[in-house]
Amino acid sequence: MFTGLVEKQGIVASRTLTGRDGKNAELVVRARFEASERVTLGESIAVDGCCLTVRTFTSDTLTFDVSSESLERTTLGDVSVGGSVNLERALAAGERFGGHVVSGHVDGTGTCASIDAADAYTRATFSFPKALARFIAEKGSITINGVSLTVNHVGEPAGNTSDETFDVMLIPHTQEVTTLGTLRAGSRVNLEVDLFARYVARMLDVDARTNNDDAWAARLARFAEKR
Repeated sequence: MFTGLVEKQGIVASRTLTGRDGKNAELVVRARFEASERVTLGESIAVDGCCLTVRTFTSDTLTFDVSSESLERTTLGDVSVGGSVNLERALAAGERFGGHVVSGHVDGTGTCASIDAADAYTRATFSFPKALARFIAEKGSITINGVSLTVNHVGEPAGNTSDETFDVMLIPHTQEVTTLGTLRAGSRVNLEVDLFARYVARMLDVDARTNNDDAWAARLARFAEKR
């Protein structure tokens, strides 16, 4: 589990296609962790919001295996060699919880539609697939490239597409310590919706199919009607 608070940026050193049909990849990220941070084999690290397992490491590199599913569903196949990625190690028990519950399981990709200055802040607007619309709410949580952010506003479909939009405010600190400071219109990003919204929607879907009339399902249905 992660929190969406990026610890540092890494640099993609190499990405090599692997497997019989070349649909998987070996990803090497250059990043230096101090000895006191004690990176271990098999630990989980979020790379631009994607939970990956450390296969090998050196004093300044991390090597991950990336499956075809991850390459298809995320931007890990798009980041150029030499490009930056956000890194966050899994939350240790007893640590301060400063963001929101992030699983590192990317739900889909979005596209930066616009970047606008707002005093010392930056308003970033993203288009996203309509299938994710039910999980994204004003003032709810969203993870963008591994960064925990608050949804300012959910807008109408973008242009002539079926995609919808939402916007967030990027504070100077976020722009300085994460890759979101280099966002440009047209940039693709990884999106992870709020974990709790995902499970509430799943329970409602299952209830609708099974006609389960127990008290809990009835309460969820009444809540959905009010929304």
